[in-house]
Amino acid sequence: MNRRVTYLLRTVLDECLPAFIRDNRFFMYPCFFLWFKGQNIRRIMEFKSYFHTMSEEEFAQLYCTIATMSRDRLTDLNEPSVLYILSQLDRDAGTLLDVGCGNGYFLKRAEAKGYTVHGCDLRERPPYDGCAYTQGNAEALKFPDKSFDIVTCNHTIEHVRDLKSTLAELKRIARKQVVITTPCQRYFYYTLDLHIHFFPVQSYLEDAIRIPQHTCKKLWGDWVYVGRVSS
Repeated sequence: MNRRVTYLLRTVLDECLPAFIRDNRFFMYPCFFLWFKGQNIRRIMEFKSYFHTMSEEEFAQLYCTIATMSRDRLTDLNEPSVLYILSQLDRDAGTLLDVGCGNGYFLKRAEAKGYTVHGCDLRERPPYDGCAYTQGNAEALKFPDKSFDIVTCNHTIEHVRDLKSTLAELKRIARKQVVITTPCQRYFYYTLDLHIHFFPVQSYLEDAIRIPQHTCKKLWGDWVYVGRVSS
């Protein structure tokens, strides 16, 4: 299911329905059944009640193996966000790390612009042949300080368990820019995307990241945050 369709579905569910209906278990069960292809629905629906008790390995395995209707799409990014990010990247930068790179869609787009790219994700294998890649957890990245000119992290921080550590790591390994994309989404217990953190207003995201020199723009229901960590 492409990004435009899921954005419209999320808008209808989250913005058009009364909260007592939208967050009702019985109402949401058919949605979960379809989205997760009928697998482990009851346990997945209760994800927010037990994710903090999972080991790092269990948590990673869940995200690497879970089947959803969106799993095979090219990217979670919408095209306006991709174009905006590419327009904001430092032209003098050489290296770019994409944390939570998924299937490598954004890596390819950045590489086409001339950046030397590197991917990082929970999965064992690189997203495509020839891609420089490091398996790792965003909460404890395996890179020295200021390893990359630009660090991007798209549709990932809403999933991590330790948001503070993740944001600190992204800033630690960046020399010039940190770019973060995350949904503008209200909190609901029954969210189809297994999100843990929610940023319904811009200040929530800005207060969490805390890079003084930054821009933050809303595009197609996503926040795109571009921060300059050094001049």
